Amino acid sequence: MITLRRAWSQLAAAALLIFASAGFAAGPEKALSGVLEAIEVNRLDLAMQRVEALIAAHPNFRLAHLIRGDLLFARGRPLETFGNVPKTVPREKVEDLRAEALSRLRALRDRPNADRVPRYMLQLHSDQKHALVVDSRRSRLYVFENVGGRPQFIADYYVTLGKNGIEKTREGDQKTPIGVYHVTANLPRQKLSDFYGAGAYPINYPNAWDKRLGRNGHGIWLHGTPSDTYSRPPRASDGCIVLANADLEAVGRTVQIGLTPVIIADEIEWTDATALESERKGLAGAFDAWRADWESRDTGKYLTHYAARFNSGEQDLAAWSEHKRKVNGAKSWIKVAVSRLAMLQYPRESFVVVSFDQDYRSSNLSNVMRKRQYWIKEDGRWQILYEGGE
Repeated sequence: MITLRRAWSQLAAAALLIFASAGFAAGPEKALSGVLEAIEVNRLDLAMQRVEALIAAHPNFRLAHLIRGDLLFARGRPLETFGNVPKTVPREKVEDLRAEALSRLRALRDRPNADRVPRYMLQLHSDQKHALVVDSRRSRLYVFENVGGRPQFIADYYVTLGKNGIEKTREGDQKTPIGVYHVTANLPRQKLSDFYGAGAYPINYPNAWDKRLGRNGHGIWLHGTPSDTYSRPPRASDGCIVLANADLEAVGRTVQIGLTPVIIADEIEWTDATALESERKGLAGAFDAWRADWESRDTGKYLTHYAARFNSGEQDLAAWSEHKRKVNGAKSWIKVAVSRLAMLQYPRESFVVVSFDQDYRSSNLSNVMRKRQYWIKEDGRWQILYEGGE
């Protein structure tokens, strides 16, 4: 019995402290914590009652079945390891469940403090009600609410990612991409096979930055699990982000097609609200200076906002400069109004994706468009690395 307790005690103790202090809503992970609590105090009969209740509520939760198996074996002999099941069970299956257990509990043990926020969300625009951030290392998806343009944590969920990890570069590599994306569609259960469970939400991989780097592939979705499966191992998809069906449905209630950002990081970088606001103000100032210099028709000054490595996808800095000098020189006045401004820091990179509605008016042309820029800070100065329509 003592060996079973030792096999679970370190992770259980960490999880229990977190659950006790955080006030989690009822769900499988909370129920799992009750099982671990009973194991921790050597009340194995109570642990069995709780895990059987968990299985009754979620009969396809394979991890719960494995724990129940451990508890049954513990009645007759000490267990030397988690998942001490008969040799008839494929070892890789047990390893998958062990990896899921560790991912779930480590994510809870390493839960960020309430005053910490991801450094990626410098600013959300008013129509973006929520944002999703994936921590690949912890197999966790975090949901944030937009409160006055700033992120506020509301929920998090266990997820499955690509079989071969992260940083997708090519078709068929079975990796999950890293970057800033957004949801492009809602594919309901009725239009999909059972494999995708409760539905699917495609994201816009490859984005403009992926294409600039020559990355390819397609079909990266957030989706559910088959009806006979509660959850999958941490690394088991072909690159998609997979949630339990109930979790996908909960996340789906926060998703706005074409608006909800999905930021995928190898490991979330957390910061405090003060540091985030300081970074936001610095970029906002540079952005407003770019807009004002464009209106001034001083093309030389306007072009200082573009980095030497600038590329629009069709023009490098030299071609862009020549074009802008010609266009601006033919105008007697220019007005540029900006609204619905969002600023999202790219994981692992030093640039920020800036998206906005641009209302351009001039003496001989006017138009309105949704625009995206990539701003990079080099030598302490913000400059534009990419610019184009969304």
